[in-house]
Amino acid sequence: MDLHRYILLIYQVPSQPSGIRVSVWRELKKIGALYLQQSVCILPELDSLVVTLQKITERITEQGGNYHLLPLHELPLEEETKIIDGFIAQSNLQYDEIIENCDVNFSKEIEFETFRQNFTYAEAEEIGQELDKIRRWYDRVVERDWYDAARREVAKKSIERCEQQLEEFEEKVFLKQVEDESHVPPLITEKKQLHPRRTERNHPHKS
Repeated sequence: MDLHRYILLIYQVPSQPSGIRVSVWRELKKIGALYLQQSVCILPELDSLVVTLQKITERITEQGGNYHLLPLHELPLEEETKIIDGFIAQSNLQYDEIIENCDVNFSKEIEFETFRQNFTYAEAEEIGQELDKIRRWYDRVVERDWYDAARREVAKKSIERCEQQLEEFEEKVFLKQVEDESHVPPLITEKKQLHPRRTERNHPHKS
């Protein structure tokens, strides 16, 4: 994988409706494009990205826009350094958002549910789903982190702390369930006698 070959995309799309511009911007950001200025972005020349870029440029044309897709195979060292630094800064920013989500939102949710003793399976499952979303988010950022941004490992450790917090919460849920089950009254195994035995009903009175 040669990360020193790039593709520069310069495009124009109609200003109205604004949804077109937003859609193209969102698709380019999703694959990790680094914007150098408005409607000008750059990406490493990777086969998977080239295929996706072709689809995006087709969409630009279909929406009445136009574009230039320019290969950049030899850049001055100073310019390439700035581009790589830009990709790294972009990845670090995304990792920081993950870290904040772990350390603030996820941890606070665990603390709040623990405070109110809401140790239910449903709550544990909901929190687990939130952790799955964070994991998928992290995986997407890693896919776009071509230059090994320093905050990757910090984000990974934050997710590991979330996993530990979830395990501890699930343990409390399990113990609460065991406690609740221990207070359930035993099942009645013998039916109550609805009528006296026939011999008792017919027993003669003593004279």
